[in-house]
Amino acid sequence: MSTVLTEDATTDAPPVPPGIEARDLKRAFGEVRAVDGITFTAPAGAVTALIGPNGSGKTTLLLLLSGLLAADEGTAKIAGYDVATQNLQARSQIGWMPDVFGTWDALTCTEILTTFAHAYRLDRANTSNRVAEMLDLVHLSEFADRPARVLSRGQKQRLGLARALVHDPAVLLLDEPASGLDPRSRVELRHLLRGLAEQGKTVLVSSHVLAELEELYDHAVFLSKGRTVDLAEAAQPAAAGRGWRIEALDPTELRSFLDGAGIPWLPGPGTAEVTVPLAGVESASELIRAAVSAGVSLHTVAPLSGRLEEAYLSLNEERV
Repeated sequence: MSTVLTEDATTDAPPVPPGIEARDLKRAFGEVRAVDGITFTAPAGAVTALIGPNGSGKTTLLLLLSGLLAADEGTAKIAGYDVATQNLQARSQIGWMPDVFGTWDALTCTEILTTFAHAYRLDRANTSNRVAEMLDLVHLSEFADRPARVLSRGQKQRLGLARALVHDPAVLLLDEPASGLDPRSRVELRHLLRGLAEQGKTVLVSSHVLAELEELYDHAVFLSKGRTVDLAEAAQPAAAGRGWRIEALDPTELRSFLDGAGIPWLPGPGTAEVTVPLAGVESASELIRAAVSAGVSLHTVAPLSGRLEEAYLSLNEERV
């Protein structure tokens, strides 16, 4: 039996705001425009990947969103709160995890999390349970009463994540959260972040490990020279076919061959690599035959690992 909603049955409840909303954010340091008009939204209940090469403005953007750095122009909202005019309300909704999490090495893990719980004015009667829950979540229960100085780099990263979650924030800003983690901990982190998104939280993750983001993200925001690049635009080379990585003994010879044949290419991560959009294995075979006939010595022809990597390599600033 179907139900037809009449006009009277509609709800007047206001729409749920995006977890993160940035509009024309700008921030300069002297002559350097670190963030130069960034606009994007990150919805609640999803993982949004923040991607860009070094110097593209990722960390500065996260600092602006967290309220730790003031924007020169533009607006940023966290869970509907304006970061500039409603700073305390916005920051109360944020779980911030920087790339390097500083610790008070003389304090125990429990003491560190308890200090942050009190700073966020959590109910003191429930603080000890919440702290224990967070330590268990990041598999640090055995270090609860040990000083932070005994923790490894990866363990400190996990403690940083627990610190970001202790007050149950609506929005997570994570800068390289997998840095220093072993393979098993990386897998556990992916499952944890996906679970948090499924609970309705907004998760914004900045990372250079694109293969891991590929298994995690729902949306992607690409940055280039302090500006947002539309995902559809960034992925255009992949639209003509999947990207393939090609390496030759003489990179200059390979690039000259591709230019002469009118085949578009982009430089890869390595100095000897280029990336070429190809329709499939047949197109790859044709290119190999043509290159060999032209005297180009190829030693690697392989498809790229994922969509994010293809899009990343298509950013204009990567072209040399």
